[in-house]
Amino acid sequence: MPKYVVERTLPGAGKLSGDELRAIATRSNQVLRDLGPDVQWVHSYVTGDKIYCVYNARDPEIVREHARCGGFPADSVCEVTSTIDPTTAEAR
Repeated sequence: MPKYVVERTLPGAGKLSGDELRAIATRSNQVLRDLGPDVQWVHSYVTGDKIYCVYNARDPEIVREHARCGGFPADSVCEVTSTIDPTTAEAR
C-alpha cells in the first residue's frame, strides 16, 4: 500500500497530556477499525502546534475519511514517493 504523511494543525499539540494523547489515539483506532484494512496508522510526531502522521493506505481519500470520521484536522495528505536517510549517500 502507498504511504502518506498527514499534516494536522493543532495549536498546543506539544503540550497535550498523556491522557489527551491517549484519547486521540483511542478515537483514531476506533475509526480505523470501522474503515477496515485499507488504511493503517503507522505513527505520529507531535510538535509544538502540529501533528504529523504516517499512514499506509490504498489512496488519500480514505486517509481524509479517517480524519473526517475522527474529527481530526488534515491540512495536507501527501503521498511518500521515496525515503532517504544517511545511508542513501552510500547507495550505488
